[in-house]
Amino acid sequence: MAESRLPTVAALGTAQTLAWASSYYLPAMLAAPMSRDLGVSVPTVFAAFSAALMVSALLGPYAGRAIDRWGGRPVLAATSLVFAIGLVALSRATGPAGLFAAWIVIGVGMGSGLYEGAFAALVRLYGRGSRDAITGITLIAGFASTVGWPLSTVLEAQFGWRGACLAWAALHVLLGLPLNAWLPKAPSQVPVTQTEGPYLLPATTEAPHSVRAVTLLAFVFASTWFVSTAMAAHLPRLLQATGASLAAAVAAGALVGPAQVGARMLEYGLLRRLHPLLSARLATVMHPLGAGVLTLAGAPAAAVFTILHGAGNGILTIAKGTLPLVLFGPHGYGERQGLLMVPARIAQAFAPWLFGMCLDRWGAGALWLTGLLGVAALAALLALPREGSKAPAHPATSMTP
Repeated sequence: MAESRLPTVAALGTAQTLAWASSYYLPAMLAAPMSRDLGVSVPTVFAAFSAALMVSALLGPYAGRAIDRWGGRPVLAATSLVFAIGLVALSRATGPAGLFAAWIVIGVGMGSGLYEGAFAALVRLYGRGSRDAITGITLIAGFASTVGWPLSTVLEAQFGWRGACLAWAALHVLLGLPLNAWLPKAPSQVPVTQTEGPYLLPATTEAPHSVRAVTLLAFVFASTWFVSTAMAAHLPRLLQATGASLAAAVAAGALVGPAQVGARMLEYGLLRRLHPLLSARLATVMHPLGAGVLTLAGAPAAAVFTILHGAGNGILTIAKGTLPLVLFGPHGYGERQGLLMVPARIAQAFAPWLFGMCLDRWGAGALWLTGLLGVAALAALLALPREGSKAPAHPATSMTP
């Protein structure tokens, strides 16, 4: 990574850590006290969170288009304010209506202020040379749960859940907003050459290779995000279903974060020499492999499973940013990324509920669902040709940014 990009990556990575910790990872620590205070069930709190994910899915393409047009600085700076407003509203909620309304506002911030927006901002700045920068911000923001969960717990213990939300809102104004506003101004346009990617999406519908590649990639993202979110919501319970004690399940689950960061360091080092499609295929096979080991060996293999799952998930997070760039080029990246992630966000919204029902019914047998989804995602990646292997017969035309 060029030294001149390090301050940008550090600033954006820190802002992303704050954004993830105060939105995606917030309900895990605050859902129970919220439900007691508001007189609603814990599932109702998570239903409001799912509504935020649905809103983020719908807004993603529009946020990406805005970043394509104006760059990441104004859009991401605005999301810091949106997050702050949503968290203040959440702190003032008095019932289900206020709870859902606040999470919908937070969902607006999530639709433009999480990884997809950050990746689009980097591509708008650096074009096809963004792979290392994308890896860099995921290395930093990979600690969002490590920072967010303990901090939310301490804030809730000291000031209550409402005070915790206000503290996160203040951090967005005092830290996130300046960091995002400090990002470099995007150039007037990202240069795109005819050879930058054989799958540049055309303005017409006469590109079967592009349509096929987009469909396959959207399926890969939806499948892997379903698995990732299901594991994030139910991993300790799943490990207990295999016979592990609560202490052992929690200890094994704690290995996911380090495994993610370790895999991202591997991506930044050794795997950066590989085509992103190859590293994505390697990552996709890790969860099914771990699921097979856990199914055969039971509780003693809990740590092996969590390490394999975490490592695969860590690399796939980077692949979600780099694969669209390699296959389709940088022009129109933000809007295209938003469209590709719509199915993934919807799958993410339903994953905790659906996998929870499977776990209730089948116990550890629910691993068959996530394992098969991983295999299906691998098959879709294998069906994606590498860059340059099948270019459309007619000249590619890029999307209007």
